[in-house]
Amino acid sequence: MATALLALGLVLIVEGLAYALAPSLVEQLLQALRQLPETTLRTVGMAAMAIGLLLVWIAKSLGA
Repeated sequence: MATALLALGLVLIVEGLAYALAPSLVEQLLQALRQLPETTLRTVGMAAMAIGLLLVWIAKSLGA
């Protein structure tokens, strides 16, 4: 449970930094994402989840 809370906290920090430091860039990114086909968005989402899973597995293997 502690690891899940840590992961959620880190995600919120990164998301918050993006909005705090470059809100206009985030808006441009969202506009660009709206123009992508749904299948591309799904593929990118699945790739992001796979990379995240790999990073969590590596961190756990290193003793985090």
